[in-house]
Amino acid sequence: MTGLFAPLDLHTVLIEAGVATAIAVLLMVAVWLLSVRIHNAGIVDVAWSGSFTLLAWVYAWLGTGWLPRRLAVAALVSLWSLRLTLHLWRRVAALHPREDSRYEELRNKWTPNTGIKFLLFFEVQALLAVVLSLPYALASLNARPEFHPLEIAGAVLFLAALCGEALSDHQLSAFKHDPASHGRTMREGLWRYSRHPNYFFEWLIWVAWFVIAAGSPWGLITVYCPLLMLHFLLNVTGVPMAEEQSLKSRGDEYRSYQKVTSRFIPLPSKDRT
Repeated sequence: MTGLFAPLDLHTVLIEAGVATAIAVLLMVAVWLLSVRIHNAGIVDVAWSGSFTLLAWVYAWLGTGWLPRRLAVAALVSLWSLRLTLHLWRRVAALHPREDSRYEELRNKWTPNTGIKFLLFFEVQALLAVVLSLPYALASLNARPEFHPLEIAGAVLFLAALCGEALSDHQLSAFKHDPASHGRTMREGLWRYSRHPNYFFEWLIWVAWFVIAAGSPWGLITVYCPLLMLHFLLNVTGVPMAEEQSLKSRGDEYRSYQKVTSRFIPLPSKDRT
């Protein structure tokens, strides 16, 4: 049988899942110990994004599928993961020894036993990374000796989304480093069409992982990955926290930006000036 119902090598699946989970858990233990030493939990974001490179190469190593596919998927994941890791590292380093306000709030909220609660939080991130990396694992088991049209389409979408995310991050970084931008809201470039273009393109990358996985047996079940990421970005740690911080720091200036600019999907601005 082919497609969604093709049989899987369950022995390899279990090995991949076990090794990936062990690596992710141990990585987050080490990162937690470092965060305790430097008193900065913000490095969990850096480790989380970087963990996908490790997981992708674990699957490429342990997978039994067509080698060019395993290497191609691992390379694409690394391209995205390492760029995001470097971007987040620069942000954490720029703030240090101050901590990102999200983690300052958690630190104040989680007293007493703050250390243990942060350890559990870090380990939840480890397990989440394993769950979200399933598209790479399934692709690594696909023995079809050629690339599926969906894999090619997914790779094209991925590259376009990666360029959009990198461009939006670059535009915002350049704006923040301009002294004339102090107290103002970024309204140029991609930020004229979306209040969070970086999050939008990040979500598209997860859509691309699903499209790539859909070319492999059982890959369609990974539709939960872009849906879960969309939920996180729109309702949990992405847009809501960014909007709250922006309203606190810029008030009415940011409210005026909200009135004329799409929240997530890039759309024409209502500001005709």
